Amino acid sequence: MRTPDRWTATRRCASGLLAAAAVLACAPALAQERTVYRCPGNVYTDGLTAKEAAAKGCKTLEGAPVTVIQSTVPRRSESGAAARSGGEGAKVDPADQRARDADKRRILEDELRREEERLASLQKEYNNGEPERRGDERNYQKYLDRVADLKASIERSQADIAALRREIGKLPGGGG
Repeated sequence: MRTPDRWTATRRCASGLLAAAAVLACAPALAQERTVYRCPGNVYTDGLTAKEAAAKGCKTLEGAPVTVIQSTVPRRSESGAAARSGGEGAKVDPADQRARDADKRRILEDELRREEERLASLQKEYNNGEPERRGDERNYQKYLDRVADLKASIERSQADIAALRREIGKLPGGGG
């Protein structure tokens, strides 16, 4: 009966030694761990002292592992890539810009025409709030739901038409 007791004591000693070794191995990492602060504006940083964090209204984060990654600012290319991509300071030939504006106007006017046709169709079906009942609408609630959907579609279509007209009005050369 002595053997199990020795075995248990040896296992406990070995596991204790392993735990102690793990703590000693992690000690440098724990010593280097810095306090992470969450500052107003949802900014996380570990580069502040406790005094600076308190002055800025930052709170200490505890219990959750946080990785802070310093972001980099992308470099600006001095080549023609900025001009081709329409970047800041890019100059566009006036003729090209007029062509782009004309294309944009044509696209918006086509979309406006389609939306106006859709609105006319919806209003015709809506019939001033009393559309004809369909054969599949034996249940009166189905009919009421369809009437409500039609009304909502008409309102959305009217809002879309107003937005398209505003966009066309913003284009050079006046509104159409």
